[in-house]
Amino acid sequence: MGIFDWKHWLVILIVVVLVFGTKRLKNLGSDVGEAIKGFRKAMNTEEADKASEQTTTAQQPGASLNQPHTIDGQAQQVQDPVTRKD
Repeated sequence: MGIFDWKHWLVILIVVVLVFGTKRLKNLGSDVGEAIKGFRKAMNTEEADKASEQTTTAQQPGASLNQPHTIDGQAQQVQDPVTRKD
């Protein structure tokens, strides 16, 4: 038995229902649901705005300046430095 057994959760649930009442909990649940829907809608519109901005900048003549560049290079093994004896 852990500190939060299913019996503990049941007692906590009963106390919460007695303190707040079912009507207040129902309103709280619907408010949280509406907040989540609003958040998702805002995130989707933000992503759509970013996508439209990217297509707009890709059509402009100077758009290649904003594109990321890859740098080619060659890896070389570093030799151990000479130890100094002071």
